[in-house]
Amino acid sequence: MELTQADIARVKALGFLRNRGTAFFSGRIVPSGTVFTAEELSAVAELAAAYGNGRVIPTVRMTLELPGIPYERIDEIIAAAADKGLRFGGTGAKIRPVTACKGSTCVFGMYDTQALARDIHEQYYLGWTQVSLPHKFKIAVGGCPNSCIKPSLNDFGIEGRRTPDGVRFQLYLGGTWGRTTRMGSAFPRLVEQEEIFPLLEKTILWFRENAWQKERLGAAVDRLGEEVLFAALEGDDLLSRKDAILSAPLLQKP
Repeated sequence: MELTQADIARVKALGFLRNRGTAFFSGRIVPSGTVFTAEELSAVAELAAAYGNGRVIPTVRMTLELPGIPYERIDEIIAAAADKGLRFGGTGAKIRPVTACKGSTCVFGMYDTQALARDIHEQYYLGWTQVSLPHKFKIAVGGCPNSCIKPSLNDFGIEGRRTPDGVRFQLYLGGTWGRTTRMGSAFPRLVEQEEIFPLLEKTILWFRENAWQKERLGAAVDRLGEEVLFAALEGDDLLSRKDAILSAPLLQKP
């Protein structure tokens, strides 16, 4: 069948990216907290054999892509995956799949990184899946300053630090990697674990309210000043206006 741009855009929003030069697509399956169970991996293999070309490709965001899926079978594989407790996604101008290092079991890990990633996945990746953002928003959870998961190169990076008073966390805001590289702005103080979710939510709200459409968080921080972002995160004004911020139209670049 001849695909239109509308066809391609429709399935891209569902987590399916066209395989270059073909009418086939790769479907992206997102784990909960970066971890797949043995049963889920078996189900992924079955889906790849039944609907794709039999291959499974891990991505740098810790999802699994199944290439070679015909366009006309995409809705079918979505339903089949759902029956096995699996979910396609991970694309678009929204919160992207959360990544985490193996700090839960690593000898250098200072806390349960995968548990924190799972909580973020459930509350924000799933809970805010309908929230449109100016651009993609990536979150990384690191267990120690070895920085294997590169928290400082994500829009919101979390990195465990050992202090005399126990484990605290360094946050990085607005990091990017690729054609444009930007080291995330280090939050000016270490935070307690119970502060992470409120600060993450306020960062997303600030991003949605202040960034232009198609502008990454780091670019908005550079344009407006990191001191403006830090001041907003230390107060509760953003949370008090949450509904208004989420319902407002995205800003267009002048």
